[in-house]
Amino acid sequence: MSSTLVIIAVTSIVSIMAFSNSRLIDQLILWPPAISRDKEYYRLVSYGLVHADPMHLFFNMFTLYFFGRVMEQLYNAILGPFGFALFYAGALVASILPTYLRNRGNSRYRSLGASGAVSATLFAFILLQPWAQILVFVIPMPAILFAVLYVAYEFWLERRGADNVNHNAHLWGAAYGVLVTIILEPRVLGLFLSQLLPH
Repeated sequence: MSSTLVIIAVTSIVSIMAFSNSRLIDQLILWPPAISRDKEYYRLVSYGLVHADPMHLFFNMFTLYFFGRVMEQLYNAILGPFGFALFYAGALVASILPTYLRNRGNSRYRSLGASGAVSATLFAFILLQPWAQILVFVIPMPAILFAVLYVAYEFWLERRGADNVNHNAHLWGAAYGVLVTIILEPRVLGLFLSQLLPH
């Protein structure tokens, strides 16, 4: 069974259950005092199992379906049969950790959704195939162009701070996906550069 499909299935089931169960959301969401005070460290991963609404869930799982299956082959080849699951769990932690550390004493802060880990998976894919065509709202564009626009847009939204989306987690997730992939398979960096530079 594909780890990507298992992650999508579990995340979808838990998220759909949580849409009508606020207690379940409260038990899984990233709430800093629950970690710093109550030592509920599992929340550094479980927050990725719940989503704000069906559209939030759909976009994350739709993206994960297309890019996770490709990246799963690489991580499983390097780390074993659960390689991608380990990468994904690590991405959940790495993408939210800076936010948690910044909000340790903020009892009003909450964060949920798998967007950071999905960003990690997407950017790892872009590292492998920078010229692959990605559909962005039905508009095709090279993956490397999407990466540049995505990072610039997320930086802008993070500085603007006008919504309740954790854009910081998206950026840290993207960085994690690139760095961890290079660490696990250093040849990827040379391949990436050779595809970008003119021959």
